[in-house]
Amino acid sequence: MEPGTKLGHYEIVSPLGAGGMGEVYRARDTTLDRDVAIKVLPEDFASDANRLARFEREAKLLASLNHPNIATIFGFEESDGVRFIAMELVEGQTLAERIEASGRIEFDEALEIARRIAFGARSSSRGRRDPPRPEARQRAGSNRWHRQGARFRAGQTP
Repeated sequence: MEPGTKLGHYEIVSPLGAGGMGEVYRARDTTLDRDVAIKVLPEDFASDANRLARFEREAKLLASLNHPNIATIFGFEESDGVRFIAMELVEGQTLAERIEASGRIEFDEALEIARRIAFGARSSSRGRRDPPRPEARQRAGSNRWHRQGARFRAGQTP
């Protein structure tokens, strides 16, 4: 999807990443004047009833959760045949980028990151056979972690 593409009242700004169930973009919510993350179901998946149902289940599951380590889902929508999830945006380095930049993460910090991701994944995988694999992202100095389907907050007890 190109920057400037409109999906309902969202305008695509830039790509953020891609995974097994979709592509994630930074977008602008033109109604509420805020930045969001948009997870788009790839076009070839949209015609597959099983994948479409799984994508919808993911949106409903995440929207039903209220956990400090999981992102807020703003909506499951369709615009011009494109299915997408609008969710809270967290900016920052991915965990892989952070490790690459520093060369390593100290054991205690790595253990704490793993604990926070596990609590978020545990909550988000209730009722799922395949728990999500996190691509963690943290804004410098913040308490929030991001994964393509869920966001993880650091430094809070689940």
